[in-house]
Amino acid sequence: MTEEINVEVTDNVGEWTKTLKKQYRRELAEISREYPHRRSLVIDYRKILNNRLAFELLRSPGKVIGDIRDAIVQNKLLKLKDSLEPDHLNIRFTNLPQKTNIRDIRADQINTFVSIEGILRKTTEVRPRIVSAVFRCRSCNKLTDPIPQGYGRFDEPEFCPNCERKTRLDLVLNRCRFVDAQKIRIQESPEGLRGGEQPQTLDIDVTDDLTGLVTPGDRVVVNGILRSVQRINYGQKSTLFDIYLEGNSLEVAEKEFEEVAITEEDEAKIMALARDPMIYKKIVRSIAPTIYGSDDVKEAIALQLFGGIPKEMPDGSRLRGDIHVLLVGDPGIAKSQILRYVAKLSPRGIYTSGKSSTAAGLTATAVKDEFGDGRWTLEAGALVLADMGIAAVDEMDKMAKEDRSALHEAMEQQSVSVAKAGITATLKCRCALLGAANPKLGRFDQFIPIAEQINMPPSLLSRFDLIFVMTDQPEAERDAAIAQHIIKTHAVGELIKQHEHEPLAGVDDDYIRRALEPVTPDIDPALLRKYIAYAKRTCFPILSDGAKEALIGYYMRLRNLASGNNKPVPVTARQLEALVRLAEASARMRLSNTIDTEDTDRILKIVDACLRQVAYDAESGSFDIDKLVTGVPKSQRDIIRSIKEAIRNLSGESDGQARVEEVIEILVQQGFARDKIEYTLDHLKRGGEVLEPRHGLVKLIG
Repeated sequence: MTEEINVEVTDNVGEWTKTLKKQYRRELAEISREYPHRRSLVIDYRKILNNRLAFELLRSPGKVIGDIRDAIVQNKLLKLKDSLEPDHLNIRFTNLPQKTNIRDIRADQINTFVSIEGILRKTTEVRPRIVSAVFRCRSCNKLTDPIPQGYGRFDEPEFCPNCERKTRLDLVLNRCRFVDAQKIRIQESPEGLRGGEQPQTLDIDVTDDLTGLVTPGDRVVVNGILRSVQRINYGQKSTLFDIYLEGNSLEVAEKEFEEVAITEEDEAKIMALARDPMIYKKIVRSIAPTIYGSDDVKEAIALQLFGGIPKEMPDGSRLRGDIHVLLVGDPGIAKSQILRYVAKLSPRGIYTSGKSSTAAGLTATAVKDEFGDGRWTLEAGALVLADMGIAAVDEMDKMAKEDRSALHEAMEQQSVSVAKAGITATLKCRCALLGAANPKLGRFDQFIPIAEQINMPPSLLSRFDLIFVMTDQPEAERDAAIAQHIIKTHAVGELIKQHEHEPLAGVDDDYIRRALEPVTPDIDPALLRKYIAYAKRTCFPILSDGAKEALIGYYMRLRNLASGNNKPVPVTARQLEALVRLAEASARMRLSNTIDTEDTDRILKIVDACLRQVAYDAESGSFDIDKLVTGVPKSQRDIIRSIKEAIRNLSGESDGQARVEEVIEILVQQGFARDKIEYTLDHLKRGGEVLEPRHGLVKLIG
């Protein structure tokens, strides 16, 4: 008796034929008209999601792509002119629902179809790669059949297949087939990393019309087939294999903060928070609650997290909406802790230290390494990777001079230009910069201009919207409150650890919750991240008439202080732009579509406090923005000009030399303080503008 065996026979080519005719008739017609300029059929995975073919693609992508090509060729779904054959047609799949993290890739996924999301870190140049080689035999002069070439090593026959002689074969270039190829490297998005984790990377091979589409810093989703290649160590094959992705399609994430998933439940919570009249204070109190005080700094950082609105002008220019903040102050006042907290809280945040960062590490550079097989590659730095987010840079004063200069373009134009080794490119770095710096002498001196105390050029300082001076001044009441806060924080931490090790009597969850109240944020950090992302995604406030008048009135009031001859300039138009950005951020914190006088009153108070710290000139009794912008206030410029004039008048014919005491005496008579005159003279000597040939004599240089 013969046992009957049921074998399920599936006609994949027939199924794909039906699918293509039903859903992709228009796309195939367009390719038929534009081939070979357009040679990729893009299939939306969501349209075949409920089909058996969807599962087949994930498991056997090579077979599925072959079936689709067969369906197109056998049924003549492409009607090409000039009797062309669709040999070079690409089949690409997009919108896969499930994304795989780079660190979660495992061996059982090799040769399967996967979707990877991340930030583009490196790209090579686009270069031709041989995919089919034809050789000519030197003995019989006949051509070989096309020999397919895989990824990596070049395959060359050892003997002629026609005459079967072991002889040298010459590559016939005009008979070979080439394809554009590019190698890119993506790394994990920083928002998906747990504390202390290093982002992992994956190399991707893209070909044909996928090349040249992306630049370093882009947020991309790459769909493709996971491949493996055997390692070779010192000429010996290893048991370990390296993985790479054979790119099938690229999706560039254009919208900001789309990676932050917000459910309907989350949206309901966000809208409830926005209606709370205390929302502004709650957000401020939710920033670094373990750090006591510094309310003005936390308020500024809250504004920075929400940011202003970037504007694209008709002439192609762009007005930035990101707010740059600099924290300057004494060591031990939790500047670094604030920066780390903000980098974690921001939907897109990157933390780095200026001490260990170069210009290339912060912006971008062209490098030559094994990634590009000895070719120059473009590599993105921290600011480019923080595009549409916040870059927290600690110890900015420790950066080298040439590294600091690279930040000028990144902060104002929000782009990074690279011109090296024949590579000329401009990358986007639309991010807010939160910097921290320590004074040169260890502690901040309130009587010396800020530009003289920080190892940063005034031109860079002027690009910050807000600069906060954080000093550690002994004050009994405040010191007692800080001490109480620190001790409570440590005590409750000890209690939790001990309770986890051995349960304590009378200690339960409610007891721990009450003990943690002083350091518990008013809004849960996860919800606050979603609140920020939602605000930046959906809220675009407009200035009300009252807000316009308030901002213009404040600006004009300060500018009028300079009316009259020989008075310092209090503010410039750059500060007015900063006011607008801060007002937009304040309205966004309430999810309001209108900027009211409530917002302008709030931010004017903050800006006024900042200007008093960094731009108030005690000698002139007025704001002097040059104190920040150039590092030399008007009162300082006046005394420098008077000293130089006195030296010229006194030198006469005495070889350009003048007695120091006589110079000082003239300036004292003009109303300048003696110690100020002596200090300025020393400053001019150090700067190389005045020479002291002998003790008690000075001479102008130049």
